[in-house]
Amino acid sequence: MEGGAAPPALRLDRITKRFGPLVANDAISLTLDRGEVIALLGENGAGKTTLMSILFGHYVADSGTIAVFGQPLPPGHPAAALAAGIGMVHQHFMLADQLTVLENVVLGTRSLWAPWFDRAAARARIAQLSRDFGLAVDPDAPTGTLTVGERQRVEILKALYRDARILILDEPTAVLTPQETEALFATLRRAVGQGLSVIFISHKLHEVLAVASRIVVLRHGRLVGEVAARDTDRHLLAEMMVGHEVPAPKVAAQQAGPALLRLDAVETPDRNNRPGLRGVTLDLAGGQIAGIAGVSGNGQGALADLISGIETPAAGALQIAGAGVSRWSPRAAIRAGIGRIPEDRHKTGGIDAATLTENAILENYEWPPISRRGWMRWPVAEARTRQIIETYDVRCPGPATPLRLLSGGNIQKLILGRVLEAAPRIILANQPVRGLDIGALTYVHERLLAARAAGAAILLISEDLDEIMALSDVIHVISRGRLSPGFPRGSKTPAELGLWMAGHGHDGARDAA
Repeated sequence: MEGGAAPPALRLDRITKRFGPLVANDAISLTLDRGEVIALLGENGAGKTTLMSILFGHYVADSGTIAVFGQPLPPGHPAAALAAGIGMVHQHFMLADQLTVLENVVLGTRSLWAPWFDRAAARARIAQLSRDFGLAVDPDAPTGTLTVGERQRVEILKALYRDARILILDEPTAVLTPQETEALFATLRRAVGQGLSVIFISHKLHEVLAVASRIVVLRHGRLVGEVAARDTDRHLLAEMMVGHEVPAPKVAAQQAGPALLRLDAVETPDRNNRPGLRGVTLDLAGGQIAGIAGVSGNGQGALADLISGIETPAAGALQIAGAGVSRWSPRAAIRAGIGRIPEDRHKTGGIDAATLTENAILENYEWPPISRRGWMRWPVAEARTRQIIETYDVRCPGPATPLRLLSGGNIQKLILGRVLEAAPRIILANQPVRGLDIGALTYVHERLLAARAAGAAILLISEDLDEIMALSDVIHVISRGRLSPGFPRGSKTPAELGLWMAGHGHDGARDAA
């Protein structure tokens, strides 16, 4: 201690990490005080993930030290980080759906060779933590039956059960309704009031300003700024992140064209615990963006599978440009002029081991310049890939680079180029900016708006309500496989849409009927 003052909860001193010639973290120093929330911002590839991996012992820094509550943290030992009181809630929840809440919370806290387990004591401790931190959840409920907001409470309870004194939240509001986000912030304020220290990682700048007291910004592996939340705003933070001003895309009013795709009372079956569609009626008009808002797992996957030809209607009708469709498949969807930006860029968007050229032609290899009489013309395919790399600013060594070597944001830009360069009439944009920084996010939005101006019909599926409200000409909400009526831009507040996302709007509409 210096002058009798208690040491900070966390101190990182000149952390440096290199991967070959790439400097992922360059002499980064920061502190986190007890009972404080700091936000960690940065572009994709800025070094946030590497820094957190070093903190948890998954990576070992080339130089620099970490101290937790004044005690040095041994490098490269995840167990030591947990023992020091560091907990993390990942963006994608790490829960076993077949286990109960109690079983998920205690999983990994006792030896497999322990002779017995005091379930009553564990239940009492979970109940006490729930009361202390406002994390109401049934300990006996199967985790697979919980809402997204409840599942997040379980993740936080897991960390607190392990005596976490420092909590790291990675994109914690990515799949929450506005009401669930407010409940999370209330929990954080209560926890911080009891001495918990929090690192909040998010790309939603208004939420960062709402919850953090200090904001730390990384760019190209370096700490480029630290500012009190009360002394900044969204525009200044965006400029700090990317190094220049980031103007928001402007959505000009535009007359809707004819319906290029129509769903009429479409039903699809449930698949693997995912709800199907329940009598969905939807028109996608040329020159318009139709936004689909909803909490994850409420039928968005079924709708995306239907539009892309993976799923076929069990009931109801699908029309393309006014003509009924009898045989529907992914190939039929591509030939009908549908371009697909998939939800998961790794699982369904590309092939990690394949080159950028191979990935760039995955869904349009029948395009005449690329193939002729069944033979691939690889020089043409490579030239097309170079054009995408240049036009969409895909940062990579070249077309022969394996996809796995690109950052998430650059993979997303490659997929965007693959889709838009084929000039599709209908675009399925499923979570197109998930996990992207403000610069990449703005770029993707600009390209979608350009396609809209060119007359394309765009279906935007997103769990980010801000994105839906900013870009969409008409907004639908999906809940339990049912689709709301279309709400024109600006006709609903976030709170009103949040009620529909939680299912209350559908209930009210049904009751009124």
